[in-house]
Amino acid sequence: MYVLGIETSCDETSAAIVKDGREILSNEVSSSLKFHQRYGGIVPEIASRMQLETITAVTDSAIKEAWVKLKDIGLISVTSGPGLLGSLLVGISFAKSISLSLGIPLLGLNHLYSHIYAGFLNGIDIQLPFVALVVSGGHTSLFYVEDFDQIKLLGSTQDDACGEAFDKVAKILGLGYPGGPIIEQLARKGNPRKIKFSCSNTKNPLDFSFSGIKTAVLYYVRRFTSSPVRQLKNRQTGKQANRQTKDIAASFQETVIEALIKKSLLACKIKKTNRLVIGGGVSANSKLRENFYASAKKIKVKVYFPPKELCLDNAAMVAGLGHRLFKKGYRSNLDLSADLNEAITYGIRRRRRHKLFG
Repeated sequence: MYVLGIETSCDETSAAIVKDGREILSNEVSSSLKFHQRYGGIVPEIASRMQLETITAVTDSAIKEAWVKLKDIGLISVTSGPGLLGSLLVGISFAKSISLSLGIPLLGLNHLYSHIYAGFLNGIDIQLPFVALVVSGGHTSLFYVEDFDQIKLLGSTQDDACGEAFDKVAKILGLGYPGGPIIEQLARKGNPRKIKFSCSNTKNPLDFSFSGIKTAVLYYVRRFTSSPVRQLKNRQTGKQANRQTKDIAASFQETVIEALIKKSLLACKIKKTNRLVIGGGVSANSKLRENFYASAKKIKVKVYFPPKELCLDNAAMVAGLGHRLFKKGYRSNLDLSADLNEAITYGIRRRRRHKLFG
């Protein structure tokens, strides 16, 4: 079965055709990132306007690249939350219009669950159940996945998401937006043990907190950098970042990765599983992957990452998960709307019953 996936939860506009839940025939992504960079973060109004302008062309391109026709599509799978409200409504409205006009079944999906499924698109079979970590710019959450309609939230961030912390630290250091790739690049040439940072403790051992380490970096820069003004202008002036900046980046990154590893492996121990699936934009970080593999190997936990191109928001993962749930009998009606809850509950119609899971 061919599934058309549509993803518009943040700044990307993506459409994809996936066959039988595994084979990616096309995966088109258009990003409005360059329009947000001057503001140091995502501007929701800009994101939704760009999505409104590009979604038709992106979807048309995905269908043509896959060499299928609309009449061949058996399901339209669309992200219905969480995300930016205006952006979600663009994708949902577009999916509804195709569903209604052509009589194709519709299915609204949770964005975070789709990130978990991204690991199933790389040709590797992952045995259920497993623990899943979704780590991105807006979310840092741990789940226990017994099946894709039986997902339990184990822990989540209590303040800043991991990717958000990267962005804010990059801003403190004057490195621009988005912060993740810049921090990763500088950290390669820095000493990760030079500065002692730490992440805040949480009441639930599987929850996360990254606002404290972000503030610690800010105080360190204010107290110990010899020339904060000159340092914060490194990127703007084109000068190579100094040694101090590299050490800050490396120490910050190392501490955050250690926190993610510690809590993820603890979740595996608690749930008595040796399988850990990781997804989301931050999972493209090479150092994070290297450290996760090394730490998990010591306790015989198998770690699964999606290909880096599937870590960022994309419609292939939405189409893949849609196929899996559609085969279980799940459907959405045309009253489908955006749900901003973070992967706790969202509604999917199953025949004539309304089932909540999460």
